[in-house]
Formats: sequence, C-alpha cells, structure tokens
Amino acid sequence: MLRTLARFRTLFILLGLLLALTVSLHGVDALWWLGMALVVAGFVLFFVRSGPSDAAPVVLRSPVEGRWVPVNSPADKVPSHGTHELGQTYAIDLVHVLDGEWRAMRNWPLAARPDTFPSFGRDVLAPADGVVVQASGWQRDHWSRNSWPGVLYLMVEGMVFRQLLSLLTLSAGRFVVGNSVTLDLGDGTYAVFAHLRRGSTRVSKGDRVRAGDVLGEVGNSGNSSEPHLHFHLMDRPRPLAAAGLPFAFPYESGGEARTGVPGGRRPFTTAAGAPAR
Repeated sequence: MLRTLARFRTLFILLGLLLALTVSLHGVDALWWLGMALVVAGFVLFFVRSGPSDAAPVVLRSPVEGRWVPVNSPADKVPSHGTHELGQTYAIDLVHVLDGEWRAMRNWPLAARPDTFPSFGRDVLAPADGVVVQASGWQRDHWSRNSWPGVLYLMVEGMVFRQLLSLLTLSAGRFVVGNSVTLDLGDGTYAVFAHLRRGSTRVSKGDRVRAGDVLGEVGNSGNSSEPHLHFHLMDRPRPLAAAGLPFAFPYESGGEARTGVPGGRRPFTTAAGAPAR
C-alpha cells in the first residue's frame, strides 16, 4: 500500500500546497489542515520506495565512453541520491576524469566555467534502441558549485528555489534535472539523461534511436555542482509517478571486465561498441 502511495508523493505536496495557500479564497479551515497533512505525508513518502523491490537489473550499453568516476551510485547505497523522487532510486552520476582520482570539493576557485571541466561536452549515448519521449535543451549551463560556498549556494538555490519552481510549474523536476532526454526502451523501461549541455540535444520527441547514437552532450544545467551525466531508469514515462528500476552495463575497473554498476568512486572505463540490451 505504501509503495503505491509513494508514487504520488509529489502530487500530494502539490495538492496540499494548493489547499493550504488558497484558504483565503475558499475560507474552509479544515481544508488548510488537510492541505498541511498532505504536504507532510508527501515529504514522508520521499523516503518510501515505490514500485517493486525485487526487479532484475536491466542490462544496457554504457551511456558514456572513456574513463569515468561513478558518484552517488546505487552500488554504494539505495536510494543513491537520498530520495525515491522522480524515479531516482537507482540513479547514478558520472564524471569524466582524464587521469588520477576525482575530488568532490575544491578550495579554489570558488566557481569555474563549465567548459573548464573534462566532462563538459562529452557525448551522451543511447544505451539501447528506443524512442524519444521528451527532449529539452534551453536551460543555461551555470558555473561550478563544488567549493564550500558553492555547495551552500547549491543547496539553497537547487533544493529550495529550483524544487519549488518545478512544483509550482507542475514540471516534474524540470528545473532540477536541467536539460534532459527521456527514452522509451520498451517493456516498461524509460531512461533519463539529465544536466545536458544547453543546445546540445540532437533528438526530438518521437525520434527512433539505435544503441550508441549520440543524444546530446554532458553539461551543467539544473541542480548540478559540476558538469556530469545523471542517468537513471524508471517504469513510467512521466517521473511524477514513476518508480526507479535497477540497471547494469559492461565496464572495466582495476583491470577486470565486469557487468554491473560501478561504485566506490573507483574510476572505470567503457569502450565503443560494448554490448547493448
């Protein structure tokens, strides 16, 4: 029962805010209390997994090529990003690193242009054959927010203003995920690619793509600390009521070929032509 209700967590919050904020219009105090109860219930349900918990991972081709570091990986914790909202239960963030390790925080500069990061402009690839459900690319690529002052700004701007703006515009996190592409991979599986570079999307709604086709480029739009690809699978085309799905893809790490989800912030590589779904 809770798993089913959890699918509608964001809708509960929206309805609750509507009832609470319009009390001066309808004049019914009971509806204000009902609205607040719905808001609280919605936030509580952010921590409840929606959908099945025993789904087998969907094996795909990697959405990137080259050397990358997995951040906020479902191999390390679930939900990987601390919430089940918008089907993100098994989401992963991928940062392109030319060599060495990746550092989450920098002391200086406080902010840097997105094109100074290796990830920026890297190709984002279709992990399987599919049909484009939605594609957007108008949001700007902002400067990095990976210093301590930047992270504080990110929390306020991203987790408050961007989230609130997404709720008020009924856009299912549009201003959080930034520029994005959603693919229908068939069998009730939908792939999301977020934080893409402004103007880089090469596909439009209704386009058919093949595994390995370029969908766009890594950017720094939306709620992002630095250029990276946010990728996840969900079971519905609209994230408001979607549940996350686990995935796996072939990669190499530590000199060993594997199929799964990279984690531990350990660098991994993928090669062109890796097996697709």
